[in-house]
Amino acid sequence: MSDQLVRAISRDGCVKAVAVSTRQLTERARQIHKTLPVATAALGRALAAVSMMGNALKGDGASVTLQIKGGGPLGTVLAVSDNQGNVRGTVDQPQVDLPLRPDGKLDVGAAVGCDGTLTVIRDLNMKEPYVGSVGLLGGEIAEDLAAYFVESEQIPTACGLGVLVDRDQSVLAAGGYLIQLLPGAGEDVIAKLEGGIMAAGSVTGLLTEDDGAESLLRRVMSDFDLEILESSPIEYRCYCSRERMERALVSLGPDELRAIIDQQGGAELCCQFCDNVQRFTEEDLEKLLAGMTKKS
Repeated sequence: MSDQLVRAISRDGCVKAVAVSTRQLTERARQIHKTLPVATAALGRALAAVSMMGNALKGDGASVTLQIKGGGPLGTVLAVSDNQGNVRGTVDQPQVDLPLRPDGKLDVGAAVGCDGTLTVIRDLNMKEPYVGSVGLLGGEIAEDLAAYFVESEQIPTACGLGVLVDRDQSVLAAGGYLIQLLPGAGEDVIAKLEGGIMAAGSVTGLLTEDDGAESLLRRVMSDFDLEILESSPIEYRCYCSRERMERALVSLGPDELRAIIDQQGGAELCCQFCDNVQRFTEEDLEKLLAGMTKKS
């Protein structure tokens, strides 16, 4: 089954929810960045989270960036989603390897760290993007994201994220859910929701049994009558191109570009999000420089 995003609302109008199954796109990220298991888990959780947030934006060209700087050995975890929920991401130190936690699970919290911030940047194609930031609670990402919604957007939120890595380091299961209370939801709704989440168990446990996003959502919200609003495929998708890399070179300015030509001859640019490498010969760079000179 391809990776999927499902968005729903409870028929009583008290709860809205979204869930994603992201095994394939997380495995794609692992292959691109050659991540070891704990980095795979951290990046995979961030990708699932930002996919659900990005899909909530309806403007063409809008995007959400999730940046996690926890002070841990992984460094910065960065994930970006377009308005359809397609994602790309990176982690500073993909080869970090840590001992398992006492319960046998990957120690994502220690790898990410909790001495730092979770930042959300929403670019709605307006003059300035919306930027919100909160201090990290534990670096496990799901609880940190829930705290962000409560603190920055005043939306009571439950979030579950999970990545299960197989013995060969490939991704066995990945995904998550984001459930938010709507105005008018009472204590009975909260209690029912908390009970359902506790009874359902872990995200990866549910996805191992059935890797569908709708199944995940229905099992976590088993006490609610859900109306499915949207079901759509999602994927790891990078928007880099040779033209964008040319613009990046031009943005360096004529002096810096001349220095590259004189010192290196050509240039090789690699996209931080994917395995796309573009090589620019000395002749290519001279043409870019000539174009800059004409404009000035």
